[in-house]
Amino acid sequence: MTGRTQAKAALDALIRKSRVHLYKPIQVAEILYHARTNPGSIDLSNLEDYRTKSKKWRDDVCIVLLGRTSTSSSKFQDDLFNDSAIPPSVLVELGTENIRTNGTVEAYIYRQFTNRYAQLSEALRYATTSDNFDVKVFIDSFRHEPGLRRSIDKIYEIVVYALFTTLVSALELQVEISIQADKHALLTEFSDFANMIMCLDADGMASTQEAKVYRVGITNAADRGLDMYSNWGPAIQIKHLTLSEELAGDIVGGVASDKIVIVCKDAEERTILSLLNQLGWKNRIQSIVTESDLQNWYGKALRGTYASDLGDKLLACLCDEIANEFPSVYDTPEILKSRKYEDIQDDFWS
Repeated sequence: MTGRTQAKAALDALIRKSRVHLYKPIQVAEILYHARTNPGSIDLSNLEDYRTKSKKWRDDVCIVLLGRTSTSSSKFQDDLFNDSAIPPSVLVELGTENIRTNGTVEAYIYRQFTNRYAQLSEALRYATTSDNFDVKVFIDSFRHEPGLRRSIDKIYEIVVYALFTTLVSALELQVEISIQADKHALLTEFSDFANMIMCLDADGMASTQEAKVYRVGITNAADRGLDMYSNWGPAIQIKHLTLSEELAGDIVGGVASDKIVIVCKDAEERTILSLLNQLGWKNRIQSIVTESDLQNWYGKALRGTYASDLGDKLLACLCDEIANEFPSVYDTPEILKSRKYEDIQDDFWS
């Protein structure tokens, strides 16, 4: 293969492995953009010329495109420049092509970004226009679409959050905390603590608040860590991947709660229960929710007795969360329009 063919193959491999947010391909695009628009400012063969600076260039664009920046470790971010990804030698080839074609490689990368968001828009359109929305069909549309498959964890999390928060709100669930009467003197001694931390005082030894579910907002590549939590107790873990003993340990050991709700595929339920029993952690699991449960509850909310109260709110919450997670879903961001990438064409990079 020629140099540019090999470079394009490396870039395509990076794009295929990336989630919808495309942090690493965007970083490549911004390195190429700065090299093209500021001639002589960086030497693409010298990694230290752009290793650190390019993260800021990427983040400046990602704030506009995504409303967020990468939260991955520095080591994971620097893996972009490994020999198996986009090392300086490949960037030199891409940079040469980019300058030769007046920005085509940048345009190519951002076209992949907008294409993925077009696929996301199609899924969103199904949620907003279907008269018979099926949550399994919705989830499967991401599993079966190569451009979206890497971000299935986020979609799965949003599907669960939309349902849980809609039902908790509709039920007008409330959480009460109170202090026993014989603790009045201790409460008085720590009145400032009680007021600041628990919203209680000597005259009000009980407090009621609206129950809520919250998304933590970050799910890393290994699918570990807390996904959602509630203000009445349970921590909620959402697992769409095959569960190993190591991952089971991360679920329970990595969450400081004695009430954990696990949401998983039907096929994983038995494996999860078996592993948790073997590891002696089953007593910390409040419940296991399967995809069949989600499908059943979505069906009731959208077509059951209370569909008129729940249906529109549930789908609106689902769509709002997707739009918050992927802000470019509705339109091509102005920063890409201003660079006029749509006008840049080259047969090799078409």
